[in-house]
Amino acid sequence: MPFPKSNPSLDRALADKGYNDPTPVQAAVLQPEAVDRDLLVSAQTGSGKTVAYGLAMASTLLGDAERFEAPREPLALIIAPTRELALQVNRELIWLYGPAGARVASCVGGMDVRREQRALADGCHIVVGTPGRLRDHLERGRLDTSKMRVVVLDEADEMLDLGFREDLEFILDATPEERRTLLFSATLPKNIVALARRYQHDAHRIDTLVENEPHGDIEYRALRIAPNEVEHAVVNVLRFYESRGAMVFCHTREAVRHLHASLIERGFSAVAISGELTQNERSNALQSLRDGRARVCVATDVAARGIDLPDLGLVIHFDLPNDHETLLHRSGRTGRAGRKGTCVMLVPYTRRRKAERLIDMARVDVTWAGAPSADEIRLKDRERLMQDPIFAEEATDEDMSMARALLAERSAEEIANALVKFHRARLPAPEEIVDAGTDREPRQRKDKRERGEERTRGFKERDRGSSEGGFERSSEDMVWFRMSVGRRNNADPRWLLPIICRLGHVTKKEIGSIKIFDRETKFEIVKSQASKFASAVRKTNDEDISIEPADAGPGKPGYGKAGPGKPRDAKPPRDAKPWSGPKGNGPKSHGPRERDAHPARKGPPADKGPKDFKGPKDFKKSKDKKRSTDKRP
Repeated sequence: MPFPKSNPSLDRALADKGYNDPTPVQAAVLQPEAVDRDLLVSAQTGSGKTVAYGLAMASTLLGDAERFEAPREPLALIIAPTRELALQVNRELIWLYGPAGARVASCVGGMDVRREQRALADGCHIVVGTPGRLRDHLERGRLDTSKMRVVVLDEADEMLDLGFREDLEFILDATPEERRTLLFSATLPKNIVALARRYQHDAHRIDTLVENEPHGDIEYRALRIAPNEVEHAVVNVLRFYESRGAMVFCHTREAVRHLHASLIERGFSAVAISGELTQNERSNALQSLRDGRARVCVATDVAARGIDLPDLGLVIHFDLPNDHETLLHRSGRTGRAGRKGTCVMLVPYTRRRKAERLIDMARVDVTWAGAPSADEIRLKDRERLMQDPIFAEEATDEDMSMARALLAERSAEEIANALVKFHRARLPAPEEIVDAGTDREPRQRKDKRERGEERTRGFKERDRGSSEGGFERSSEDMVWFRMSVGRRNNADPRWLLPIICRLGHVTKKEIGSIKIFDRETKFEIVKSQASKFASAVRKTNDEDISIEPADAGPGKPGYGKAGPGKPRDAKPPRDAKPWSGPKGNGPKSHGPRERDAHPARKGPPADKGPKDFKGPKDFKKSKDKKRSTDKRP
């Protein structure tokens, strides 16, 4: 469907930019029932909202004219939540309203205030800004809103989430009552609807999606990984997809710094964006992504709001989001404006249930698999090299001359080998990682004998396999510990060993047998290292995995709560003084009991020796026999 006619100047701008078919939200705002009315629009991120409200306000700003008059007081105000989004909107409106002779000014935090002041004083038609900076200009008398015809609130839900409600109300109260108010939001929660009721008049509501509906152009994949291989999984995912632009989301600034440094060390062209960067640093990072000098952006949720990157084909959740709305918002950075995208969730076994809840609440179709292996990545590299566009490019005379000179000096095989080496040198090496188990299957009920045989067989196999821990030792030289994961978590010695080493500050050689149960895993540590190991795990235990001393089973005492050096079944020394607790409470004595101390308890007859007395069972039998022969009246 072609673009509906709006204004000749804007139609020329759309044609020059190559816009042939409108997106649903762009077509909706140009319908006759939406013209010259307040609009309450809900549309997903990346659906072309900027062009949509640019077209929607054209009838109010230009009418039938093709060009603006000389710039004086601003006629339109666009408010965006972040600097990046405001600057992006500014660029979009410049090309859209360029043929109409519009002058667009930006007022955002972190930029030169004096330059903005001069732009407002010289006159402009459209102002784009962030709430805090716009309020500052209003309070200082630099921004004249008396001639405002249109006010647009872009990403209104984010502005309220960021705490800009008071600033928004101050700005809206300073604009004329008869203005048009266009409110665009990815979702329409109650606070947005309440804001719309207060500042809009007979608003026309446009819904281009069901609330929190997933993007149809995004492929979702959930990758099973071991908890200690999350960074390796990020490396392999980036190498497997080789997208021109990728964004990796982390929860904290510390995680962003660490992952960014790790990717740079491995040879990726990456930038980091977090709240601790200055505006110049953020601008340089985003510019390097736009012009292709950087390929990967590592960011926190808050810092990434409002960022629109071209050719962003991959989103990676290094840390799982806290809720399904954040999952959809993160994923919405890709798959924009009809382009396809891929969203990858890295799911350690300890986060499997949380990931499943997020997926169910977001109502997205997810494919579960293991992380790409090094062999799969090398196979992909081979396919990409064979299909490289450089082979389809037309060769110049200079290229052909150089090729003939090479063939005269080197064989075709040597030249091809050099090309492969050159291609491989530009790529970071993939990581060797382990698939953390297959997808879980429904548990089938088995009878007791089958379960016992399976458990015994499994212990024998794991004991044989656990020789990975080093060399054979006697049980007297080992101490048992317990880990809070088991078969239900797809536990496997291949990735349990690195976790034990990392948390306990030991090496592989100091680990003995590993026994995996349904809900827990028991393993041995060399006795000489047990004390150091127990101290280390107490300090480094994370929220997902807990390790504590344990009993290996009957006849194999472990360490109690007191830690190494005090067996759980330890008893007080024989010469310990009797302890008396508070009167009437607790045991009266821990000393050796004497028979006379219990007159009610009968011992053996005095004329019989120990051989004739067979123990308490004989007393019970004789007593029962006597009761059975008694004749009761």
